[in-house]
Amino acid sequence: MIVTMTVNGTEVSEEIEARMLLVHFLRDTLGLTGTHWGCDTSNCGTCVVWLDDEPVKACSVLAAMADGHTVRTVEGLETEAGLDPVQQGFMQCHGLQCGFCTPGMMMTARALLDRQPDPDEHTIREAISGQICRCTGYATIVRSIQWAAKHEADAREAEATPVAATATEGSNA
Repeated sequence: MIVTMTVNGTEVSEEIEARMLLVHFLRDTLGLTGTHWGCDTSNCGTCVVWLDDEPVKACSVLAAMADGHTVRTVEGLETEAGLDPVQQGFMQCHGLQCGFCTPGMMMTARALLDRQPDPDEHTIREAISGQICRCTGYATIVRSIQWAAKHEADAREAEATPVAATATEGSNA
């Protein structure tokens, strides 16, 4: 069967087997290996991507189910302006060790911050509770997401603050 979907802003159309999982379509067919495949049972959450702006575990979605829809992977977080604040937060606060769970954590964190820009620690931990990290103990992941939230809040505040009028040329200021 042929599936057509928009992945990270680009329309793709490929012939696939009807039983192909979305995680395999992204990794093996499209070469988007940022989406990791961990447990094959939808328990670990390393394969979280967005399907029409909703986080889903790509190991539990058939690629055929994404036909006609929009998919966003961790590769789609970075823009021409640079890294997403979530990506920056994971770097700044050491939110990863082995990095295996990181793409899924980042996609979940981005979804959380898009819906709730100032989450408390409990809310962050609840949001990432469907994902397993075997290395960090989650503390640095939570701090990374808090860093991203604060960074975005500071950016919003800076945009909302009017720029002070500067003295014009020739004034006696």
